[in-house]
Order: sequence, then C-alpha cells, then structure tokens
Amino acid sequence: MSGICAIVHLDGAPVDRCLLARLTDSLKFRGPDRRDVWAEGPVGLGHTLLRTTFESELERQPCSLDGRVWITADARIDGWGDLKRKLEAAGRLVLDAATDADLILHAYHAWGERCVERLIGDFAFAIWDGQRRALFCARDHFGVKPFYYAQIGRTFVFSNTLNCVRGYPGVTDRLNDQAVADFLLFDTNQDPATTFFADVGRLPPAHCLTAADGKLALARYWSLPAENELLRLKPADTVAGFRELLGTAVADRLRTDRVGVSMSGGLDSASIAAVARQQLAHPSKPFDLRAHTIVYDRLIPDRERHFAGLVAAHLGIPIEFLVADDYGLYERWDQPGMQTPEPTHEPQLAISRDHLRQCAARSRVLLTGWDGDTIMNEPPWPYFAHLARGRRYGLLIADVGRLLWVKKRKIPRSIHFRARRVFGRKVRPEEAEYPVWINPEFARRLNVPARWRAGRFEPAQRHATHPKGYRWLETTPTWVDLLEGYDPGVTTILLEARHPLLDIRLVAFLLSLPPVPWWVEKYLLRTAMSGMLPKVVLTRPKEPLAGDPFLELLKGPEPQVRDVQRQSALWSSYIDPTALPNLRGERNTWNAWTNLRPISLSIWMQ
Repeated sequence: MSGICAIVHLDGAPVDRCLLARLTDSLKFRGPDRRDVWAEGPVGLGHTLLRTTFESELERQPCSLDGRVWITADARIDGWGDLKRKLEAAGRLVLDAATDADLILHAYHAWGERCVERLIGDFAFAIWDGQRRALFCARDHFGVKPFYYAQIGRTFVFSNTLNCVRGYPGVTDRLNDQAVADFLLFDTNQDPATTFFADVGRLPPAHCLTAADGKLALARYWSLPAENELLRLKPADTVAGFRELLGTAVADRLRTDRVGVSMSGGLDSASIAAVARQQLAHPSKPFDLRAHTIVYDRLIPDRERHFAGLVAAHLGIPIEFLVADDYGLYERWDQPGMQTPEPTHEPQLAISRDHLRQCAARSRVLLTGWDGDTIMNEPPWPYFAHLARGRRYGLLIADVGRLLWVKKRKIPRSIHFRARRVFGRKVRPEEAEYPVWINPEFARRLNVPARWRAGRFEPAQRHATHPKGYRWLETTPTWVDLLEGYDPGVTTILLEARHPLLDIRLVAFLLSLPPVPWWVEKYLLRTAMSGMLPKVVLTRPKEPLAGDPFLELLKGPEPQVRDVQRQSALWSSYIDPTALPNLRGERNTWNAWTNLRPISLSIWMQ
C-alpha cells in the first residue's frame, strides 16, 4: 500500500519541486521504506514505498524503462505468467526481476492506454508519456486501491490518499452537500465519482483517466458481464475448476512469507486460511501464517472463538483473539489514529482498528474472506424465473430437485408466493422511517426526501441468473467504501488487505455457473473444501450473532448526543438537534443505527 501522488500543469508551466516534495513527504506514514520524486517540466511524480512482496525488495519508484515514460504506482499485478507471455508475444523482453510497476510499464509500451484491459490485480497508478505529453491513470476493477484527484485551475493533482490531495494549495475544505445527505440517509456517499469534499473527485473502480491537451477524459475499461451463457460442467470438473482458480487467486495474493488472515469461525475466511496454508507449505521454506479473530466472551452469546479455534488447530497455525466485550460506542474517536478522511458510520470503529493493528504487528499483508456471501450465496428464485421465461421446464424441474437435494428438506410453504414474485408482479420493499432530524431547509434545497424514496428500492434486475451478486459487485457504493476502509490512507496502519474471493478470474467463473446447486448455501465452497477444513465448519449454517452487541450497549446510559455535538454551526445546517430521539433502551437495530448517524457526522466535523 505505497503512497503515490502526481502534479501536472495542463498549461505547460513547470512543476514546483518543493511543493511536490511536500506532498510526497505527507505520504511517508504509509510508505516508510523509500521515498523518491521525479519531475520534468510540467509534470512531477512522487512515491513512498511499503514493501509487501518479494519483488518489492529492490523496487524504486517513480521509474521508467526508457527515460520517456514514467510511472508511480500502488499496485499488485496478478497473473504474472500469462501477462509475461502476452508481453513477450508483443515483442517486450521482461526480466525475471521485474516489479509490478515494470509490468505495467511494459504493458503500456506494448498496448498503450488499452493496456489496462489486460491487467488484473489491485492497482492505482499514473503514467506520464513524455512523447504524447499525456498523463494516463487507472484504478482496479473493484476499487481495492483508492484514487483521488482535483483540478485546480489548469493544474491536475492526484494521490491514493485523500488528505494528500487536500494538501495542495487551492483545494478548499468546502463539503459536498450531496455526499453529506447520502451519508445521513444511507451511511455512504452514493456517487462513486465524488468525495465528501467539493473540490476532490474519486476515480470510480474499473475506470481510467487521461489528462492531455489541457483536458481530462474519463472512461470505463471493464464491466461485469450482464449476460453470459451458463457453464454446465460435470460436478467433478466444476469443483476442480473452482479449486484451481481459488488456489491461483490466493497464491497471487501471497508473494510473501509473513501473512495474517482475518478469520472468523465461518466458511469464507476459513477457506482462505486453508488454501493459504496449502500454498505456503514447503519443506525448505519457513513461513509465518496466523489467524486473527474478533470474539465476544460476555456481552452476547458468541461461538466464533470455538469455531475459529477449531480451524486454526486443524490447519496447525497460531491464532490471536481480540476480545470486543469492553468496547463502547465512539470509543477513542478523539484520539490520533482514529480520525478518518471522510465521515464513517462505525460507532465501534476502535474494534476494527485494534484488529488491524493486531494483524500489522506480525505482518504487512492481511488476507480476508470478503465476500463469499455476495458471490457464492445467490437465492435460486431469479434463476428459476429465468428458466421458466425461457420455457426450459425440464431443466427447471431438474434444478428444483437439485435444490431440494442440497437443502435436504421439503419445499417451503412460501414457494408459490416467491414464484409469483419472481415470475411477474414486482413487490414494493418495506421502507424504513425517514430521518426526521435532517434540517428541513437542507432537505428542501437538495430534495433529500425524494432521494430517500428512490434509495429504498433495489435497482432493476440487470443479471438474469445472479442478480444479487451482480448488483453488489457492480452497483453498490457500500462495496467501495468497505474496501477503501482497509487502506492505510484511511487507517494509518501499515497493512495491505488482499481479498482472494474478489479475483476477477474467480468471479467470472462463479457468475458463469448455474446458481443451483452451486450457489445454494455455498454448496460449491463446502464441497471444494472437503478434507481441508473440520467437518463441523463445513456443515455449519450461515448464522448471525446470537445477540446484537450494538443494542446491548444502548441499554446503559444514553450516548451524550449534545456533549458530542458542541452545537457546531456547520453541523446544525444539516441536522435539526431538537428532533433527535432518545436512544436509551432502543430495541430496533435499524432505528438505533440510523439515529446515531448525526453523532458520527458531528464527531468527524470536529
């Protein structure tokens, strides 16, 4: 998770090297291993290095292969073997010691701006092409690596760290009111191209940007396929194909011998730990792989310690627990290291921060299980509706039988109602209450109630057989917010989170499978992991926590809302303090969560 930045004067004026050095210095907290800058005429690039792979031991950026095309990148490129073969076929000589940045440069030399269509992995980078006098930038497919930018007059500035861009002279602190409204309504900014600051933009995932001829041009280079022919492979071939792709996804995200796994007692993260253990096992190469688990011992009934412990013992890896019972709401939010560049609605943020710090004490790389619930647990009803619309009744009957075989239970009584829903009539979703504490004048100015009503409905189904997975991966802003939340630019913790289940090769394969039987309660993952995990974990149903720690904390004294607010004039322009409810003893999780958003915003503004 190295720090990167760039300044480009679109009018050709020379870059202020001292200013470039100051911006780069602001990134030293996330890249302590090396700091370098490069500038020539109207462009300057900065880089601070955090070594997280074997190849990065000798890495130095900004760098160039020919002295004319330069790059600064925060990148981990996957599929090295395939990419090298394609580059060699295109006439490029790639050394075995090439770094990720070198590979991106080779790809740019071979294919120009279309190189991004051949890159996979997690990346944010900027390439200055001296011959074209153009800056080409790109961000990875799902937005794991952040990318922020601003255009101030005739100057373009970017970084993977929001506060770095905000540090450029002329970038104001003026808030983006629409983003604030979205936060108060939905927890997150719903526009992937903006930030909470009016002067700073965000490059959306799977997009590239070119600054040339005095103009900025944005383009999308990749999208999930909205339609695809389903693969109907033999069961053994399906499982083998999945195992191979999962192993490749994990292996590409290792490239180091000291790794942590954020592991609950559930199936997804346990599977990642098992595959990582398998990939790292080598008689002559020592490694340090350990699990890190958040548990509750007293506040609520919680079995994560038990199941995670079983997995760690089965794999023969150490496990460290973080006990969360004694964390309060908004604990330590006023302390260094807890502030966030943009508002976050995570009242127990201290738990996740301490979890990441625990992991970072042992390693710079953290593997996660995000997000098997999205890509391997699709409801079967849209798929059945798709078969019915296509009059494929024989296959429909066969797949209903497969569903029943997987579930090993009778058809639920609601099946006819559900069939009616997906075959025809659209059912209006239940709406939560509108937040009455939003300042009426602010609400009128931005037409907040209309945005609220529109946001309560799921978007139209855009994928016939996998609507849930497609919708979450392709259109849900919360997804990008979650991934960016791991970045050191947000956490200030030297830890790079990697998410093997979000490998686009694996995602493409999963979206090509019929949901029944493979996506029913993660049947494919349970089958593929047979023999690698304890049987009790393989057969464990997906289950929420037996209690709600959030509501348990509200049984005590009411959070001191007015003490937190300090009645800031800016905050009051968004919130009506007289309409805030009493939260003590609230028993509805959604109401409590919604009505604490003003506190989260207030603390951030302070």
